[in-house]
Amino acid sequence: MTPEPLSQKEIEDRLAELPGWSLDGGRIGRSYRLGSHFAATALVVHIAQTQEELGHHSDLTLGYNTVALRVHTHSAGGALTDLDFELARRVEALAPGHGAE
Repeated sequence: MTPEPLSQKEIEDRLAELPGWSLDGGRIGRSYRLGSHFAATALVVHIAQTQEELGHHSDLTLGYNTVALRVHTHSAGGALTDLDFELARRVEALAPGHGAE
């Protein structure tokens, strides 16, 4: 079953619940700064595990001490869906445990 695209109002309401996340080119995204490259790498691995559990994947970029995510739902034609916001919520919950700001 293909996830249903969210309305602009639903997107705005859900973004308001996710400080630090923004809408950019039809995707939601966020960047995190961490204390070291090792900490950033550990966060990437944890995010990858979460994405596997959800069966939903983001564009994930690892920098020296940064991690950036950009996400939308390919199976919904690139629209934003509940899956995108569920992934964002899960990442927000696990990022502080890695020292992410």
